[in-house]
Amino acid sequence: MDRARRNVIVLVLAQAILGAQMSMIFIVGGLAGQMLTPWPCIATLPLSAIILGSALSARPLAGFMQQYGRRAGFTLAVLAGAVGAGISAAGLWTQSFWLFMAGSFLTGIYMAAQGFYRFAATDAASPEFAPKAISWVMAGGLAAAITGPALVQMTNTITAVPFLATYATIIGLNLLGPVLFSFLDSPPPAAHRADQPKGRPLRDILRDPTIAVAMICGMVAYALMNLVMTSAPLAVVGCGFATNDAASIVSVHVLAMFAPSFFTGHLIARFGAPVIVGTGLVILAGSGAVALSGVDLAHFYGSLFLLGLGWNFGYIGATAMLTAAHPPEERAQVQGFNDLFVFGGVFLASLSSGGLMNCLGGDAQTGWSAVNLAMLPFLILAGGALIWLTLRPKET
Repeated sequence: MDRARRNVIVLVLAQAILGAQMSMIFIVGGLAGQMLTPWPCIATLPLSAIILGSALSARPLAGFMQQYGRRAGFTLAVLAGAVGAGISAAGLWTQSFWLFMAGSFLTGIYMAAQGFYRFAATDAASPEFAPKAISWVMAGGLAAAITGPALVQMTNTITAVPFLATYATIIGLNLLGPVLFSFLDSPPPAAHRADQPKGRPLRDILRDPTIAVAMICGMVAYALMNLVMTSAPLAVVGCGFATNDAASIVSVHVLAMFAPSFFTGHLIARFGAPVIVGTGLVILAGSGAVALSGVDLAHFYGSLFLLGLGWNFGYIGATAMLTAAHPPEERAQVQGFNDLFVFGGVFLASLSSGGLMNCLGGDAQTGWSAVNLAMLPFLILAGGALIWLTLRPKET
């Protein structure tokens, strides 16, 4: 428990300090892409490149950490994030959309590692402490929700090239990572002995109903949040508001993503993960309903607040379902494939976001409506899977 608590503290700080870069990138990435490309339909492609990099690196990064430990994996990822931000800054300086894309892809390696913070919190935790550890680590994003948008507001116009100072700041954040992770007490796993259980093959793991439904719900919660959040700054600016308004709205959204984490773990322990996941899906539907009701600033604030809250319940609940459904020897396989699956869905969502927003209809309001209507079939899919899992006969 001492090791678990120490690691949670380090990971909370990592989420708070290093995690600020993700809100910064999602505020300016689409706007920078729109500035660099002559084709608005692919304005959010750099954000999609981040998700693609995250999806492709999730399984190799899980295997690397299984062999060399969490500290080595997280340190490698922040260095990749620093290099990626540097390449993106070079793309802005040279007005090269494709160089900006290359930097975004490398940023995805950091994003994949940040997704593993929640799993790392459970490595030394008891089953009773694990949901709370996940929630506390996710709650570290509360500080990132404040500092990330604030840093964007401070840096986005201080250089002749818009957003250049923002990416320079992201480089600095990543360079703090190796210092921070030096305090992580997470040695590499012991070598596997012949008498130890080896775990099930991946195909058998994926046949487990709880694991399959947890992956579906986690993917849908994260993908829909990304679908809407990616388009939100474009919609806000497209409806006549300022970049600083978009930053403030994203700040409220990220606060809603992480602030409930102080009590989400307690709710999971009391009511069960499936109930919390279901609540999250209902809140996501409410976010879409608010967005479709108007495009005043109040509608943007309300929709993005509910979007963050629904993501928190849906994603943390799905993570708790997943971690409780497999033994330690299957950790690398399950966590690596889960994040490949989740970020694969998020990649498709972010890839669709720009096209729905900029190329489906004649104005920003029509595009924003199309983005939010696209949530419906996936909410039905995840909700149906969760109901099926709840109603199916329990195995003896």
